[in-house]
Amino acid sequence: MPADTRELVVAGSGVAGLSAAVYAARADLDPLVLEGDEPGGQLTLTTDVENFLGFPEGVGGMELIQRGREQAERFGAEFQHGSVEAADVDGQPLELSLSTGETVRTRALIVATGASARWVGADGEDELMGYGLSTCATCDGAFHRGDDVLVVGGGDSAMEEALFLAKFADSVTVVHRREALRASEIMADRARDHDDIEFRWNTELLAIDGSQESGVTGATLVSHPEGYPSERYEDGEDVTVEEVDVGGVFYAIGHEPNTAFLEDTPVELDSDGYVRTADGDSWATTATAAEGVFAAGDVMDRAYQQAVTAAGTGSMAALDTEEWLESTPAPAAEAAAASMEADD
Repeated sequence: MPADTRELVVAGSGVAGLSAAVYAARADLDPLVLEGDEPGGQLTLTTDVENFLGFPEGVGGMELIQRGREQAERFGAEFQHGSVEAADVDGQPLELSLSTGETVRTRALIVATGASARWVGADGEDELMGYGLSTCATCDGAFHRGDDVLVVGGGDSAMEEALFLAKFADSVTVVHRREALRASEIMADRARDHDDIEFRWNTELLAIDGSQESGVTGATLVSHPEGYPSERYEDGEDVTVEEVDVGGVFYAIGHEPNTAFLEDTPVELDSDGYVRTADGDSWATTATAAEGVFAAGDVMDRAYQQAVTAAGTGSMAALDTEEWLESTPAPAAEAAAASMEADD
């Protein structure tokens, strides 16, 4: 085992990675946390978090991440900028090629690289994400009591978001670029039958109006009776463009797990790129099919994707890693033990 081999590397600095780092550091594993290209993950895009245990008055997403980092550093976790671009996890030590050009060797790896919500590409979304534009109704829906809101998407996620938002908003309008939903029939029927949910078929979002001070104040929609109107708009075809007054916009067009670096490795990914743990979907372990590799947070959770569940799986991954390290001697130690037995 090379002398510069770490005991543990945590890839990702969102809630899952920070939780793993806190537990691992308290266990004297001296974890190295790779912050990634977007330190803090998706939670940094949320202005107020009201459903994380222990903050009855709510807490800013960035503040929660910063507190988590300080907590991990207090116990000895080390942070380093950079993301994993390639991983050799077939044997020990594991070798990680970073975006900085550096190669890091480690006995164990916790993958907490998260999943990135797909964005529409509408004008104004960069400025307004977290200020009335959201990718999580469960996180931000309660801030839109009495508002008229838009949900962009046509799958089960969009129906779930719309149904949840209907508890708070005056009206919810689902904007879908086609005339047929991708959602399951039962979810589509629930949304269609709800009195406060409307559908705008063959319609897409072009722009979001507002500011970080006032939040979302409106949106620009484009429609065409044959669907996919934004493409027709860009091609110069005749389409209908209209301004609507809304107080919130929610994207529900899916997530992409950040697992490209695990492709063609022993770590098993499902058809959408989420990490599969060794026991399938039961969450009884965070271990993967690759020896010494564990997963936590949204990268292995396609169902809940909440900050509190990410924190929970982060602690689970650290505990699983600690147990694995204690029960699995490093190759050098194994070789030394074998040599001593041979001498006897």
